[in-house]
Amino acid sequence: MLRAMTTVLERHFKIAARGSSVGREVRGGVVTFLTMAYIIVLNPIILAGVPDADGNFLGGGSEPGSGFTTIAACTALAAGVLSILMGAVANFPLAIATGLGLNAFVAYSVASQMTWADAMGLVVIEGLVILLLVLTGFRKAVFDAVPAQLKTAIAVGIGLFITLIGLVDAGFVRTTGNAAPPIGLGIGGELAGWPVLVFCLGLLLMIALHARGVPGAILIGILATTVLAGVVQAITDTPDGGGDPTSKGWNLNVPSLPDTIVQTPDFSLLGQFSLLGSFERVGVVAASLLVFTLLLADFFDTMGTRAARPRAPSGSSSSTPSRRPPAVRRASRRTRPTSSQRRASATVRAPDWRASSPGCCSFWPRSSRRSCSTSRTRPPYPPSCSSASS
Repeated sequence: MLRAMTTVLERHFKIAARGSSVGREVRGGVVTFLTMAYIIVLNPIILAGVPDADGNFLGGGSEPGSGFTTIAACTALAAGVLSILMGAVANFPLAIATGLGLNAFVAYSVASQMTWADAMGLVVIEGLVILLLVLTGFRKAVFDAVPAQLKTAIAVGIGLFITLIGLVDAGFVRTTGNAAPPIGLGIGGELAGWPVLVFCLGLLLMIALHARGVPGAILIGILATTVLAGVVQAITDTPDGGGDPTSKGWNLNVPSLPDTIVQTPDFSLLGQFSLLGSFERVGVVAASLLVFTLLLADFFDTMGTRAARPRAPSGSSSSTPSRRPPAVRRASRRTRPTSSQRRASATVRAPDWRASSPGCCSFWPRSSRRSCSTSRTRPPYPPSCSSASS
């Protein structure tokens, strides 16, 4: 049965042709899930803690965080469905989830001027505009016009932003409350607390495994750090830091076993938006500017993600000189000819040696000139000349 399943996967995804294997793809998928799953917790933390202009919170309730589970369920559903469609239908190795950074802008800058339904309506309008730009080819034209160095810089900036969030949540760096510098190392310049120790050990483990070329280095590091955090919490009973920059406790959540493993999710937030309510609330000009701001943030965020997409192994037979997998080349809608295709194209377009340069044989050895003068083949040099001179 396992062999039949492998055959089905290979027939649909062409895994071997990409220079990969089923085991490698499974490890990559698990690592991608674990490295992206933080958004399921962080997105509701950002959205559920900010009231709108009427004092209401997203997901219902009058207290901050009352809609946490509902937002988390909708976040997980959207990420899961779109990622599955991207792999199963588009056959493209890319996972999709809520964009970090855009959610903070919606919560603190958009929802504060209107209701949450109006703010989500602006997000829907921005998504429709993006879809229109994709269908007309304008988005691809802009992407191709941006220099590669700028694309790389955007990808690096997004990576540094996410890295900074991880360092702050781990307690490795904290806010200082000063204008310069706004953040500093640990507490008063010193690393202290069990959570920081767990973070440092996990990070060093990942770096060591990756440097030694161990398959699944990041996955092993994540799982080992998770187990270590649970053991440390069971022994030390470290409390919740509560966001205090001077606390030695855990941030975001305390490692513990969940009370329930399976629970019915609440998807009541799906479809809860007002498409044109924002235009009535803040005016056409203000709403249009907010849509344009969302569009720019989403546009360049996606550009950075595409620029930082994974590349095929250097030893893969299916990779191009840019080492991009075939699916990536299809998604970008631009392919580069292989070396054999370039040689074949040059052969077809090449003129006859005698017609283009009657004196071409003067460059070859005397013993080769007769065969050269009768040759009608050209690229990259007369084969008959080559055989005669050798």
